[in-house]
Amino acid sequence: MHPLVEALVAALILIGAFFLLVGALGLARLPDMMRRLHGPTKATTLGIGALLIASMVYFAAVRGGFSVHELLITLFLFLTAPVSAQMLAKAHILRSGAGRDLPPTGRRAEWATLDDSKPDGT
Repeated sequence: MHPLVEALVAALILIGAFFLLVGALGLARLPDMMRRLHGPTKATTLGIGALLIASMVYFAAVRGGFSVHELLITLFLFLTAPVSAQMLAKAHILRSGAGRDLPPTGRRAEWATLDDSKPDGT
């Protein structure tokens, strides 16, 4: 394998490991759930993405062909991580204060949007 390809793979592995470490520390050290969500969804996703790109580059250099597996894993990861984070955040918001009147408008919080009905339920 060419030394430049080895350096690229090593750099991507180090970048991925750094982002995974930052994401894990964020998950462990941040004070509440809403802040804690950012560790796994932002930094860890970038870390896994860098590791998967390193794997694609390595196997393309060793085998001489392109593998679609890592690309599909990266695509599915980048599509599902934000959706799962949004669902967790929405569940946390609803569990901690669903149905309470919101100060600026007086409307009630519902699952996906604010309810257009008045605070008295009409």
